[in-house]
Amino acid sequence: MQIDGHHTVTYALARIAGFNKEEANTIAYSAQYVDDATNSGIITFTNGATFSRISSAHEMSAYDIKYYTDAHENNLVWVPFHFLPGNNEQVAGSNVDGSFINKLVCKPYSHVAVDMLNACIKDKDKSYGLHRLGITMHVFADTFAHQGFAGKLHDINKVDELVCHNYEFGFWDKATAATLNATFPMGHGAALSCPDMPFLEWSYTNGLGTRVDRDNLDIFNRACVDMYGQLAAYLQNTGRVEEIKIFTNEDKAQFNKNFMEFKEEDGEKRHKLWIKSIANGDFSFGAEDLEYIAKGEGSWKHKAIGQDKAKDEKDDKFEFTDTFMTSDWRNFHVALKAHRFDIINDILPKYGISVS
Repeated sequence: MQIDGHHTVTYALARIAGFNKEEANTIAYSAQYVDDATNSGIITFTNGATFSRISSAHEMSAYDIKYYTDAHENNLVWVPFHFLPGNNEQVAGSNVDGSFINKLVCKPYSHVAVDMLNACIKDKDKSYGLHRLGITMHVFADTFAHQGFAGKLHDINKVDELVCHNYEFGFWDKATAATLNATFPMGHGAALSCPDMPFLEWSYTNGLGTRVDRDNLDIFNRACVDMYGQLAAYLQNTGRVEEIKIFTNEDKAQFNKNFMEFKEEDGEKRHKLWIKSIANGDFSFGAEDLEYIAKGEGSWKHKAIGQDKAKDEKDDKFEFTDTFMTSDWRNFHVALKAHRFDIINDILPKYGISVS
């Protein structure tokens, strides 16, 4: 999914489930920030304090080959945050036919995903609990959108005979897809943004020679129902059963309407349409203003350490403030590290998957 799915859709689902505005904003910001947390390394403060953070994405526009050919880097970023292995939909301890790659292919609502959701709930009382919930919602949503692809450089990700039934890509998009397909079959790169456009109907032949037909509208609607269910389950596990709200048919119809009508390839443009829809009061929780600032002034990072640049420099030093320790940006990165640790060191090994 892109920013429309990870931010605004997640926000709307959190509000519908029963979270208040502030909580829903924390969950939704965290869900989207997984795609925008591209800096890693040590933050140094002028008083000598330090903070270590990891990245959960890479700058795709700056086409750096090492992020696609470095297997360890792929395992640390793409596997735990974007292409959660599905173990071929088998339970922990089950053998999967074929090569190891079959374990790594992303599957919607897999047993691995359930274990991820349960691990998230165990941190519900932590200061970063809602931030981890947002991260988990990002990965859970991507198990639907990214199904059939793996977070590894492998022929299984090849996309041949790509056909979009209700959208036409331009020449350069097609050329890019062909190049990625031949040289860097990582994730769904060779499929371009096909998995991320909610309205799209498309088909392709995958790296195993299997013809795949995809109806994104159906996939996204199913994802919404299951994401709502997990958000409601989180509230239930925190003892807030009375606050849980019903996912009404009217709200479901509004999601479907937005998915169908916001026919832009650019996720940022769809995101603006979702922002307007929420501001118009199209959902049962009423009209609400929402914004997302990834970096620079007004962002979580800027509020935490005063960084107004998009990328940190090695010599950057920041003023330490008392509010840093409770800041959303710090809590997000603590949650990010907790999520990755659990996925790579606890959950995946139960399925015979070692990527550490």
